[in-house]
Amino acid sequence: MRAGLRALTSRGRSFLASGIAALVMAFLLGEDDLFRIGVLVTALPLLAALVVARTRYRLSCARRLDPARAEAGGEATVTLRLENVTRLPTGLLLIEDTVPYALGVRPRFVLDRVEARGVREIDYKVRSDLRGRYPIGPLSVRIADPFGLVELTRAFTITDTLVVTPQVVALPHVRLSGEWTGGGDSRTRSVAAAGDDDVAPREYRQGDDLRRVHWRSTARHGELMVRREEQQWQSRGALLLDTRRFAHRGEGPRSSFEVAVSAAASIGVHLAREGLGLRLVTDQGAEHLTDTGLSWSLLDTLAMVRGSSARSLEMGVSALRQGGGDGLIVAVLGSLDPEEARELARLRHSGITAVAVLLDVGTWDGGQTENYDAVQTVLAGYGWRIVRLPAGVSIASVWQDAGSRGRYVLSGGSA
Repeated sequence: MRAGLRALTSRGRSFLASGIAALVMAFLLGEDDLFRIGVLVTALPLLAALVVARTRYRLSCARRLDPARAEAGGEATVTLRLENVTRLPTGLLLIEDTVPYALGVRPRFVLDRVEARGVREIDYKVRSDLRGRYPIGPLSVRIADPFGLVELTRAFTITDTLVVTPQVVALPHVRLSGEWTGGGDSRTRSVAAAGDDDVAPREYRQGDDLRRVHWRSTARHGELMVRREEQQWQSRGALLLDTRRFAHRGEGPRSSFEVAVSAAASIGVHLAREGLGLRLVTDQGAEHLTDTGLSWSLLDTLAMVRGSSARSLEMGVSALRQGGGDGLIVAVLGSLDPEEARELARLRHSGITAVAVLLDVGTWDGGQTENYDAVQTVLAGYGWRIVRLPAGVSIASVWQDAGSRGRYVLSGGSA
């Protein structure tokens, strides 16, 4: 009841004050008719407050996002499901959901009445041109009586998160060969082709299939021996993203930094779908990606990546060097000087395919990057494949250049 009294609107407080004044005057003047009017006018806001207060905790709310991940510039649908869990109908409901400014204005709705055990679903759209994780909620419901005397606000605690990922474009298939790496007891090999004598056996373990028993080794060792398990080896690669703020130009969704993030996302998803085991590296070092759902893990990570204050790629190059086992390196780079390019280029050696997506960041200012030609020459000299990406050009239209083999030049000589 106290909550209901605190929720009286200006109209409700006016009714209450008028009713009390009428009761006082009726008592002083001895007017019975005025007393009845005073009782009616006073009782109306009090009864409204009582009714509204009793319905305060009788609504349940659920929210659904479709999809839970949306690309930058794309739309997502938010569905609100309100249920009246009591046997009494509600009054007027004023609904407002909380969304960040980047997703648009706060949606507001009016429901005249929800019957007993009734359910209402409300849809609205959200859209963002900026990557990130955006909380949606909590939902607030203002419950009002039909006369507008009481308005009580209730906020639900439930919130959901919309992940806005970088834009991903489909890339044409380009053959990017590299070393095959993996794990297990032995590298995948045909026993029939290698011959029984070449099989590396191990001791029998509880649960091993008896059909894998290697009888010749069993006789030689005097104990039960089985052929080692063959495991599928997977090609592995690394994706380097240059996030240094000073290495990029422009602002907002069309800046070179956002183009670089979108290009990295497109390349990463493309390679993951082709079966490549991928790790993400930035100028800050290696980023953690989950083994399951690599594409989604990569997109979730890139959704939150921000420009760094680093001045060099030293940590990124070090992370690539320490990782090892990469048959493919793809670097999405902003502006860099020839010496930095040389340090990066030295990661390339025989057995590794290296692709440099060079953003010609000067074209974001209407010109050309001063060091672009020198950097391209250094990387190509070490056998890197060069993909030039100027402003206004989609990564899909230039990705074919990743299939062009560069000339491999050893430090201090050529080969």
